[in-house]
Amino acid sequence: MMRKIHFISGLPRSGSTLLSAILRQNPAFDAAMSSPVGTIFNACLTAMGPENEFSVFLTEQHKRDILMATFDAYYRDRGPDRLVFDTNRMWTSRLPALLQLFPGAKVICCVRNPGWVLDSVESLIRRNAFDVSRMFSNPAERSSVYARAEALLGRNRMIGSALTALKEAYWGNEAGALLLVDYDLLTARPQETMKLIYQFIGEPWFAHDFEHVEYQAEEFDTQMMAPGLHTVRGRVEYRSRRSILPPELFRQFADLAFWSSRNNTLAHHIVSEPLPAVPPPSPAV
Repeated sequence: MMRKIHFISGLPRSGSTLLSAILRQNPAFDAAMSSPVGTIFNACLTAMGPENEFSVFLTEQHKRDILMATFDAYYRDRGPDRLVFDTNRMWTSRLPALLQLFPGAKVICCVRNPGWVLDSVESLIRRNAFDVSRMFSNPAERSSVYARAEALLGRNRMIGSALTALKEAYWGNEAGALLLVDYDLLTARPQETMKLIYQFIGEPWFAHDFEHVEYQAEEFDTQMMAPGLHTVRGRVEYRSRRSILPPELFRQFADLAFWSSRNNTLAHHIVSEPLPAVPPPSPAV
C-alpha cells in the first residue's frame, strides 16, 4: 500500500503541468499530468451507490477498501517510499472523501486570473488552426471565441467545472488542506514559490533546476487534437504578452477570480495582489 500521497488540482492552464514537471525532478517524488485515477474514483463511487441494486451488500469499509485499491493498483509500480502527487481538477470536489482516506494529504491548487486561463486555451486553439479540438462538442460551440468561452464555462466543462469544484473546497470545512498557488508567482519567482510549497507539505528542500524543466504528453495531446496542451520545455520564467481576447470577454472571466477574497476560508495562499481586470494594451504599430 502506498505510504504518502498529495494532490494537485485547481484551474486548467494554470500551471499544474509545470508544477508536476518541477516536482518530478525530485527523485523522491512522483508527479505527472492528470491521471485516470480521478475518473476511476468517481466511477467506483457511482457503482457503489443507489443506482446499483447490490450496493446494499457494501459496508463503509468495503467502499474505503475499493477506493484505496484504485490508488494502490495505479501507483504500485512506483514503490511504497515514493511521495505521489496525483493530479486531477475534480479532486477539490472530493475533498471530504480524500481526507478520510488520506488524513495527512494536502491539495495544491493551481490558480490564475481566469481571463488568462481562457486566453491560454484560445491561444492554443488558434495555434492549431487546422485541428478540430475535442474540447468542444459541436460546430456551434466552436463557431467563435464567444461561443467557445460560453461552452468552457459550463458547469460540467473544462473551466466551469474546475471553478465550481474549487469554490466548494475553498469555503468548506476541509479548506485547511488547500494551498492556492498563483501561476504568475510560480513562473516569476519559482524557487521562492517552491520552497513555500515544500514547507506546506512538510518535505525537505530539493535543489530544483529551473533552467531546464521538461515534460510532455504527446499521445494524450494528439488524441485531444490539441498538440502542445501538456508540453513544458526550458526555463521557468514569467513572459508578459497582450491578451488576444476581446476586452469585455477578458473582463468577464477575470471577475471570476473569487480567491482574491480570503474571508471565511481556512485555505492557504501563495498568490499576488489581484491583477487589473483589463488586459494589457496592444503594442504600438
